[in-house]
Amino acid sequence: MLISDLNIDFTAIMPEILVTCLALVVLVLDFFLRGRSKLILGYLAMLGLLAILPVAVISVVPEASFGGTVTADRFAAFFNVIFILAGTLALAVSTAYLKHSDALKGEYYVIILFATLGMMVMASASDLMSIYVGLELMALCFYILVALGRDTGRSMEGALKYFILGAFSSGIFLYGMSFAYGFSGSTNLADIARQAELGAFEDPFLVLAVVLIAVGFAFKVALFPFHLWAPDAYQGAPTPVAALLSVGSKAAAFAVFMRIFLVAFPEFQPQWSKLMWLLSALTMIFGSVVAISQKNIIRMLAYSSIAHAGMIVIGLLVFNRTGVSGVLYYLLVYLFMNLGAFSVVALVGKTESGGLNISDCKGLAARYPLTSLLMALFLLALAGVPPTGGFTAKFFILASAVNAGYYWLAALGVTTTAVALFFYARVIYYMYMKEPEGQPITVQTGVVGTWVLLIAAAGTLISGLYPAPFMEFATHAIEPLIR
Repeated sequence: MLISDLNIDFTAIMPEILVTCLALVVLVLDFFLRGRSKLILGYLAMLGLLAILPVAVISVVPEASFGGTVTADRFAAFFNVIFILAGTLALAVSTAYLKHSDALKGEYYVIILFATLGMMVMASASDLMSIYVGLELMALCFYILVALGRDTGRSMEGALKYFILGAFSSGIFLYGMSFAYGFSGSTNLADIARQAELGAFEDPFLVLAVVLIAVGFAFKVALFPFHLWAPDAYQGAPTPVAALLSVGSKAAAFAVFMRIFLVAFPEFQPQWSKLMWLLSALTMIFGSVVAISQKNIIRMLAYSSIAHAGMIVIGLLVFNRTGVSGVLYYLLVYLFMNLGAFSVVALVGKTESGGLNISDCKGLAARYPLTSLLMALFLLALAGVPPTGGFTAKFFILASAVNAGYYWLAALGVTTTAVALFFYARVIYYMYMKEPEGQPITVQTGVVGTWVLLIAAAGTLISGLYPAPFMEFATHAIEPLIR
C-alpha cells in the first residue's frame, strides 16, 4: 500500500492530538508543583478540555483515514462531546474532592486525561485493532484510578476485581476479534462487512466471533451476569472516578458496540439480538431488584447503573434510526443526571462509618436545601420522572421497542422503572422527612462544585423540557451508521 493510499488526515485525529498534548503538559508541570498548588493542574486540565470541545465538534471527516483505521464522522464527534464533558465535570468535582480527602496527586489528572483519550480513540476507530488500543488505554487508566485509594481494603478489593475481570473480558473480546480476522482476512470493519455480504456470515465460527465480541462488550457495560466488578469498583474508587467510570466507559463501550455491529455485523442481527434480548431483560431485573437492598448510596447507584445499561440495550435491539438515536440521546442525558448524583456524593463530607449511607442523609434538606434539591432532581431523573431528561430518554427507548414489536421487553422496562422509583425515592424521603441522628454530615461544594451541580441540573432539565435539539444532534450522529 502506498502512503497516498493511507489518506493521512490529521484533522480526523485533531481532538485526540490536543488531548494528548494537554495530558503531557499537565504531566510536565506536575514536576514543578508541590502540595496544594497541584490543584492548578486540575483547573488546567479542566479548562483545556473545554477549549478542545469545539474542536471535537467541528473535526468531522466522513471518509476513513489512516488506512481505514479512523473514521472521524458525526458519530465519533457526538461521543467525543460526551467524553469531554464527562472528563471536564469529573475533573471539576475532583478539585473539591481531592482537597477534601487530602489526596492531591498530580498524576490523577494526567490519568483522567488519558482515560478520556482512550474513549475518544474507541469512538472514532473503524478497525478492530485500533478499537482494542483505545479500549486498553481506557481500561488501564481506570485500573489505576480505582486503586488510588490503596490505603483502604475496599479500594484494593474493587481494583483487583476490576482488573481481573477486565483483563478476562479483554481476552474474550480479543479472541472474538481473532475469529473475525481469521474468516474475513482483515481487521477493518468495512472489509468484514463485505465478507459477510458475500455469504461468509453463514460460517458458524464467525457466528462465534460475534458472540465473543458481544460478551466482551457485556463485561464493559456491566450487563448481567458480567456485572460482578461494578459495585465493588464503584465503591472502592474515588467518587469522581466512579462517576466517570459509570458514564464515560459505558458510553465508550456502547459506541464500540454500535460501530462494530451496525457496520461490520448487520447481517448477524438475528443472532446477536436474541442474546442481547436475554441480557437486557436479566440486567434490568437484577439491577433494579438488588439496588433495593443497598444501604450505601454508591452501591445503590452502581446497581442502578447496571439497570440503566439493560434499558439502553433495548434501543440497540430495535436496530433502526429511532432506536439507535434513542440510545445516543439516552447516553447524553445519562451523563448529566448520573454524574450529577455522583457529584453530590463526592462533595459530602466523610461520616463516622467511612462511607455515605442512605441513613446518613437524614435531615440533609434542612441544612443544605440547594444540594438536597439538586440531588432529588438527579434521582428523579434517573427514575424517569417527568419533566426531566430521564423520562424523555426512557420514553424514546420504550416507544421504539413497542413500535418494533418488543412488547414484553418494553413492559419489563416499565416495570423495572417503577421498581427503581422506590429506591431512588427512599433517599429523597430520608433527606426531607427524617430527623438527623448522630453527627451530621457536611457538604463542601465550593464555587466549582456548585457550578458542576448547576450545569448537571441544567442539562437534566433542559433535555427533558426541550429535547428536540438533543434528539436532532443524536439523529444526525447515527446517519453514517444507519441510512
